[in-house]
Amino acid sequence: MKFFEELVKSMGQNVKFCVENVCEGDGHSAAVNWHLDPELRDFVGFLESLKNYEKSGVPKGAGTDSDDGFDLGRMKRLMLRLQNPHSKYKVVHVAGTKGKGSTSAFLSNILRAGGYSVGCYSSPHILSIKERISCNGEPVSASTLNDHFYSIKPILEQSIQEENGSLSHFEILTGIAFSLFEKENVDIAVIEAGLGGARDATNVIESSNLAASVITTIGEEHMAALGGSLESIAEAKSGIIKHGSPVVLGGPFLPHIEGILRSKAASMSSSVILASNIGSSSSIKGIINKNGIGLCQSCDIVIQNEKDEKPIVELSDVNLRMLGHHQLQNAVTATCVSLCLRDQGCGRVTDEAIRIGLEKTCLVGRSQFLTPKEAETLQLPGATVLLDGAHTKESARALKEMIKKDFPEKRLVFVVAMASDKDHVSFAKELLTGLKPEAVILTEADIGGCKIRSTSSSVLKESWIKAADELGSGSMEASENKTVLDSLKLAYKILSDDTTSSDSGMVIVTGSLHIVSSVLASLQH
Repeated sequence: MKFFEELVKSMGQNVKFCVENVCEGDGHSAAVNWHLDPELRDFVGFLESLKNYEKSGVPKGAGTDSDDGFDLGRMKRLMLRLQNPHSKYKVVHVAGTKGKGSTSAFLSNILRAGGYSVGCYSSPHILSIKERISCNGEPVSASTLNDHFYSIKPILEQSIQEENGSLSHFEILTGIAFSLFEKENVDIAVIEAGLGGARDATNVIESSNLAASVITTIGEEHMAALGGSLESIAEAKSGIIKHGSPVVLGGPFLPHIEGILRSKAASMSSSVILASNIGSSSSIKGIINKNGIGLCQSCDIVIQNEKDEKPIVELSDVNLRMLGHHQLQNAVTATCVSLCLRDQGCGRVTDEAIRIGLEKTCLVGRSQFLTPKEAETLQLPGATVLLDGAHTKESARALKEMIKKDFPEKRLVFVVAMASDKDHVSFAKELLTGLKPEAVILTEADIGGCKIRSTSSSVLKESWIKAADELGSGSMEASENKTVLDSLKLAYKILSDDTTSSDSGMVIVTGSLHIVSSVLASLQH
């Protein structure tokens, strides 16, 4: 195998880059649904007959509250045909550039620990579309999803016909989720926005049953779809704030971005809770290896009212299975939301329920370490393999900071695949600033089951070269065509070939949740 020559010395050592091309047929998303849930063939086929923006990419301006934005009217008409199921239970609506999935999971588990029946709607999925709709902590079963789909299929078909085929994959799936939560008689639904907020399909929720809005972070993702600036992104996400319902802001935010969110809240007579402020005393104490669970970060979580000396919540030694300071912030944000619900009569959300819910939470593809058995299954015996779906500059920074804090001496090799609409150079620069990877292996993964939005490994190579050049200087040679699994094996070989080091190193798979999906699907096969 031909490697690459010395590349860049900007980090004080050589960094190798390898380009790995995925062969046709290496994508898993569509096939995995059939492999894991063959009884969902008709359901998934029905959805795949509709416009799927996860595959094709979102049009410019689609998420803005403007003439270019998605038509929320057709979603409201769909919900009316389904008899407005989303009005039958309390809702927490979660938007944000990063952190909304983790925050939603933390909050769902807190509520469940308090004895409430909880529905959670999120995206995207890793292996099966069932993951997007969960009830009481578990993805909905194939039989439950199938039965409900067939029971409302005539309404869905009529709606699609009356809307001249314009209802999308995400809109129909959102309607199914809202309807299923009513059927399952949930007490509270935690709903994650798909794109932005103002024109997202989930934004049919009314203030009458909205317990709280949550905006986790504002960052530079889906820029074209959300207006082209941080300010327009903030405006779009603030669209989930409803009259008289409190809004919890995760953060921290740039001052003028926080100002935009606060201004929208004021116009809606909505109280604002800034989680990054009232939880500022929360801290990570260290990393522990807990039997039966694996690595956890031990944290103190303190929610302090600015006006009172005594904390509202003070929890010591909370063992979070989700690593990194960003996950501590997500946990604090979820805790603040749970306190809003407590104030609204959810008295079973005790401090102990908060602790139990936070400690129980883990998400596939977020700071996820493969078990030794899983690594061996992939023919990587003894390897430390970290899967993290980071795909923006901000999430790359969070991943980098977690690695620097928790694994400062580890030898590193990155295996990276990304979608075409991401800022590849900024992502690469974040990971190359402050970290010293021994190699970066660039590969490809299908996005939404096809290659339309997948970035070619050659384009990624150019982006990483540019990032390296902007940080120093160097040159690079390309290499061979391999699959994602062979990229992992190459990373393993690079780390194993250095017999002078006692550190076995760590393989970090990142750049997209879709490359994480590819790795995990291989375990299923």
